[in-house]
Amino acid sequence: MATHPQLGDVEPTAPPFATLPALTTARLPEAAPRIKEAWLRHPVLVFHQCDLTPEDLVRFGAIFGTPVPVPVQEDIVDTTGLPPEIMIISNIVENGRRVGHLGGGDLSWHTDMCYVPEPALASALYAVETPEAAGDTWFLDMTAVHDSLPAALRARIATLSCKHDDSRTAAGDLRHGRVPVLDVTTSSGAVHPLVRVRPETGRKALYLGRRLNAYIPGLPLAESDALLDELWGYCDDPALSWPHRWRPGDLVVWDNRVMMHRRDAIPDGSRRLMRRIQAR
Repeated sequence: MATHPQLGDVEPTAPPFATLPALTTARLPEAAPRIKEAWLRHPVLVFHQCDLTPEDLVRFGAIFGTPVPVPVQEDIVDTTGLPPEIMIISNIVENGRRVGHLGGGDLSWHTDMCYVPEPALASALYAVETPEAAGDTWFLDMTAVHDSLPAALRARIATLSCKHDDSRTAAGDLRHGRVPVLDVTTSSGAVHPLVRVRPETGRKALYLGRRLNAYIPGLPLAESDALLDELWGYCDDPALSWPHRWRPGDLVVWDNRVMMHRRDAIPDGSRRLMRRIQAR
């Protein structure tokens, strides 16, 4: 008789990553405690060959916290029949209308929902349709980035915060009903410390969110921009980031507090459809 991985088995892949056995509707309830335990040790968990409904995905999100309803994006997408917590991310256009959000262009490094007072603890993507060898998602370990900073720079930012623009999406599109930001020093958006601590480990992570329209309150604009550019420069170290190449049925969940992510562009004519769930 063939043996199958047990629900608690974790196969490490790269320092922040771990791979767990496939999930189905039937296996999800019994797997939940071990998934949460693994996530506290590995801030990125990967599951291959999953078979999950949108409702399953909401239950998966509840492992990590309270699932969050989809925030307002750049336009209105038809989500008839889907739970309100499920966001469709897709480049597909049917009958002249977008099927999902964020299109097919590349997305720069970002943290989900950094622009709200209580960002998501966990973000998860479930692949429904994926192109061949394109649209990879990259993950950046912000704990390692913080540790790579010179001691003087770590000391300088230890008590500083950053304001995160809430007018545009991760793709840079203006959100539905918003107007362009003219002055980042007075624009709206949540303010969070530049350094946060993952309570489960006590380790510090750099919390940059997104570069577009970011501002460090209390600093002159030029000084804020110079400091942010310096900090973002430390995110370019290829040794601190890892790609995930998607296949249909893949489910990836990451600790949104300490990992940033970005996406490679999707070629014209290729189809990519993902379902996202977030929990806080």
